[in-house]
Amino acid sequence: MSTSTSSSLSLPVLDLSRLACGDEEAAAFRDDLRRATHEVGFFYLTGHGVPQELIDRMISVGRKLFELPEADKLALNMVDSPHFRGYTRIGGELTQGAVDWREQIDIATEREPVTDPDAEDFWVLQGPNQWPAALPELRELATEWIERLNDVSLTLLHAWAEALGAPADVFDPAFAERPAPHIKIARYPGKEDAGQGVGAHKDLGVLTLLYVEEGKGGLQVERDGQWIDAPPVSGAFVVNIGELLEIATNGYLKATMHRVVSPAPGQDRISVPYFYGPALDATIPTIDLPPELAAEARGVTRDPSNPLHPVFGKNWLKSRLRAHQDVGWAHHPELMEAQGFTRDA
Repeated sequence: MSTSTSSSLSLPVLDLSRLACGDEEAAAFRDDLRRATHEVGFFYLTGHGVPQELIDRMISVGRKLFELPEADKLALNMVDSPHFRGYTRIGGELTQGAVDWREQIDIATEREPVTDPDAEDFWVLQGPNQWPAALPELRELATEWIERLNDVSLTLLHAWAEALGAPADVFDPAFAERPAPHIKIARYPGKEDAGQGVGAHKDLGVLTLLYVEEGKGGLQVERDGQWIDAPPVSGAFVVNIGELLEIATNGYLKATMHRVVSPAPGQDRISVPYFYGPALDATIPTIDLPPELAAEARGVTRDPSNPLHPVFGKNWLKSRLRAHQDVGWAHHPELMEAQGFTRDA
């Protein structure tokens, strides 16, 4: 794949409020949604109904989080959580085996840990979060953020299902019990070489809603063999599908490679990706596409070194172990060994 970039290409912009503008406009929106995620896999979403006040508060609290003293942040160190929750310092996460240049906190739905010794391995991902004592407002804010974006995501899933010729609720059973949404609040500091903020990858879940503070670029999307810039659009989320929707549609919908380039020295960037995940033990259903769409299905991308599973928890655990090997070795060495990792990797 070429590493050249181009600003002449852009991502589609879709207005979710069109679904409430009558049957004809709703059908046109669903058709635009289908085409955008078949052809590109990424788009900007406006008209989503998430209040700008909430968005502004999230960016503000994110900045306060990363301005905390180092000791306060390290009190939330992810390596202390067997559930892969908490703070990761700059350089503490890997993508494709290379170091990502960002600091972040990982937050997911708060639940009791699973203690059944016979439970599937992926249930280690369920458990409590780590919250900063010096920033108590983060807990309520993150909970509201997840609830709001859950609603947006479910609306999008219903629209996709209908656009693909399936009942609107075809995906609902996978989310009916103990869904597993997850957010990161991340800060990308400036770097001399404009290097890897996050390395090239595809998202593994169902869909991602990303908000980046205005005026801060860095996200790049692979399209037609080129890396194209995807700068933030005021008030809009960047949406991309994950590998589970690629599985559900036999590759008709496209999980797309993307990366983040570090800001210039003296600058930084706050972003908040939200990952809409079904229950850890849910199997994503396969949609029986209409013949005209099935003819354009490309099949699921296969990587022998990174097998995909229709069970969400198996994919999510594999990703967590790869990205946070220090946590894996600290709490789950048997899982690391089963995945083929060695301690000197």
